[in-house]
Amino acid sequence: MIPIADSFDALGSAAQEPSCPICRSDSIEIWAAANDVEYYTSSESFQYYRCFSCDVLFLHPPPVARLAEIYPSTYYAYVATNPSLVQRIKFFLDRRRLRHILAGIHGCELNVLDVGGGSGQVLDQVRSADARVRLTQVVDLDPGAENIAKAKGHLYARCAIEEFSTSRRFDLILMLNLIEHVQNPVTVLRKAAGMLAPGGKILIKTPNFDSLDARLFRKRSWGGYHCPRHWVLFTAESFKRSAGTAGLRVNRISYTQGAPFWAISIFEALRRRGLVRASAEAPAPFHPIIPVLQGVFAAFDLARLPFSSTSQIFAELSASHEMSH
Repeated sequence: MIPIADSFDALGSAAQEPSCPICRSDSIEIWAAANDVEYYTSSESFQYYRCFSCDVLFLHPPPVARLAEIYPSTYYAYVATNPSLVQRIKFFLDRRRLRHILAGIHGCELNVLDVGGGSGQVLDQVRSADARVRLTQVVDLDPGAENIAKAKGHLYARCAIEEFSTSRRFDLILMLNLIEHVQNPVTVLRKAAGMLAPGGKILIKTPNFDSLDARLFRKRSWGGYHCPRHWVLFTAESFKRSAGTAGLRVNRISYTQGAPFWAISIFEALRRRGLVRASAEAPAPFHPIIPVLQGVFAAFDLARLPFSSTSQIFAELSASHEMSH
């Protein structure tokens, strides 16, 4: 997946004082400096701020003019690998969640949109989860994924979601690990709200910075920063408020395991001590110790889900004027 970025004057923004991209408040604090501890695309330090008004973290300035640099050819979404045990568990849990959401949507035929859906892997799961799914649409900027998605029967629009135009309305819109990559999440949520069919749902997955690992590694390049590729991060409550601003209501919000964030955070701690090695040619996500760390911390997070907030949020949204089912 290539992120969906708003049009933006990067040079102009860099000269401006930082302000919250959600509420435009300048009532902010410096939260942390972070580096790219996964793909090593830059040696520079990036600054994250916290907004006192709406309680989000944001990177300033977001490197919107540097997408080809910060999303290298080794980026995990571009590299085909055999899924690890943790990834297989994740796919199972995601399929179960998709079946549950689709079961709550009425209609004989369903249209589904995946924003940032790449080659359509999640849409493949959607079609297998519910036989009523007839039309599947990907919106993504990745030219390499287009032919693969089309060959599997998905429609593909190679553009930013803000530029996507269609007369269709969608019964389910997926934005999984997407909203944190954009400059203005409310703009993207508002666009999605306008494409919902009556009774339609939006499913969001995004990091939660109010979590144990986020606190422990706050000033040590926490994996959830995915620096410098995550530009806006929420808590459950601040996400609800932003969704409301976009004309959406959060019907249900829950947490899921944040093993990838734990794994990268701990890997970086080990790397700094000289115990493991990684480089731009051999990025951290592909080191053989990463699946082990992911397995350990997936189990840890799943065990504490009943009584603790973890570092990934799932949110199910609908249009604010509609009643929940």
